[in-house]
Amino acid sequence: MKLTIRYGALMGAALLFTSAPTFAQVDPVAAPVEAPVVIAPAPVVTPPAPVVTPAPAPTPTPQPTPAPKKVTTATDSLKPGQFIWEKRSGYNNTLRVVAVIDIQRLYVFDGDELVGFSTVSTGKKGHSTPTGVFKILQKKEYHESNLYSNAPMPFMQRLTWDGIALHAGKIPGYPASHGCIRLPYNFARALFGATKMDQEVVVLASLSKPAKPKPPVKPEPPKVDPVPQQPEQQPPVSDQPIVTPETPPAATPAN
Repeated sequence: MKLTIRYGALMGAALLFTSAPTFAQVDPVAAPVEAPVVIAPAPVVTPPAPVVTPAPAPTPTPQPTPAPKKVTTATDSLKPGQFIWEKRSGYNNTLRVVAVIDIQRLYVFDGDELVGFSTVSTGKKGHSTPTGVFKILQKKEYHESNLYSNAPMPFMQRLTWDGIALHAGKIPGYPASHGCIRLPYNFARALFGATKMDQEVVVLASLSKPAKPKPPVKPEPPKVDPVPQQPEQQPPVSDQPIVTPETPPAATPAN
C-alpha cells in the first residue's frame, strides 16, 4: 500500500517530538516526493490542404456588336413654350433663322453668334412642315388663317403662298400644327421685330440632313384675252357680168 505524507501532518508531528523530554530528538526523514507528472498535449497536426487544379475557364461565345443607338436630344433643357432671347440694340448682320423639326427647336443667329432659340411646334402627321430654304414673303402683325376657320396667327411671317408661315401659337411639346411653325407669343413678337422681308429661313428635318434650296417663287403671268381674228377680206362683187374670153379655134393643118 502506498503511503502519502502531508506536509501539515508532518510538521505537527515534529512539534510533538520536540516538546516531549522522554524521547530522543530524531531528525525527520523526508519522504521522497514524486514529481508531478505533466502530460503534454498532443500536437495538433493540420493536414495539408488538398491541391485543387482550377478548371479551365470556358471559352466566351463571341457576341454580335450591337448597333449604335440613335440619340436625338436637344442641347438644352427648355420645356414646351420656353425660349431664350438676348436683347440687343441692333444686329451686325441679317439674322439667320434655322428650324429643326426632329428636336422641335428654332435658332436665331447674328452672323455666327446665337442670339435666341426656342421650342416650337411644327406640322403633325398628314400636315408635315416642308423642309428647305425659304424667303420671308409677307409679314403681318395680326393675321387670320384663310384655310382653317380664320384661326388667329399673330406675328405671321409667310414662307410659302400655300399656307406655311412662322407665327405665335400653342406649343404642346410635339408637332401639332397644320404645317406652320408655331412659336411662343413673346418669342414670335421679338423675332417679328428683328427680321426683314425676303430674308432666308432654313427648315431642317434634323441636324444631320442638309436643306435643299427651294426654286425661286415665280409670279403667275397675267391672263390676257386672245385678240379676235379679223374676217378674211373678200374682193368686192361687181354688178357687171364676168366675161370669159373665148378660146380661139384650133388651126387646120395644111395638106
